[in-house]
Amino acid sequence: MRIIRAADCKVMPWKNGGGTTTEIAVSPEGAPLSDFDWRISMAHVGQDGPFSSFPGIDRTLSVLSGNGIRLAFGDGETVSLDRTTAPFFFAADRAVNGVLVDGAIDDLNVMSRRGRWRHRVERLSGERSLPASEGLLVLVACKGDWQVNGAALPAGDSAVMDAPGSVELTVGGDEAKLYAVWLTAA
Repeated sequence: MRIIRAADCKVMPWKNGGGTTTEIAVSPEGAPLSDFDWRISMAHVGQDGPFSSFPGIDRTLSVLSGNGIRLAFGDGETVSLDRTTAPFFFAADRAVNGVLVDGAIDDLNVMSRRGRWRHRVERLSGERSLPASEGLLVLVACKGDWQVNGAALPAGDSAVMDAPGSVELTVGGDEAKLYAVWLTAA
């Protein structure tokens, strides 16, 4: 298991000035936005605006803090996301505009390149065992004091584990929240 400390993550301002992205992990390591297999990041979204298009990429978005965001897709579909909604999966090459509900948000963004990798994201809030039967399992602690197989994983930190195996999660603190990201080769 490899622990990624929040303090070690790279923070990048957006070109349009509307927010920042904190890169948690990317494969291959150091890959640019134009050529990654998968990428996990958090973003601080400070204003309404279009999402960057990523051809051939699937994306899952989860709201971590703030009052939410409405996604207005170019084909007319709209989806509202907040801290209580399930992670939302969509093609990252669909035209979409983000409209903040009432102020800035922070979100978790997971992307994988179609035909190379697949991903699944689940929000967890309590103690449990998780399977890691193939690929990678990435845990992103958002709130609470988590223990992953006995190792401390405080809020803001992440853990990356290769399969096969299983993970035992315990937590201290009310309203604890952690996201599990399963990544498998296509």
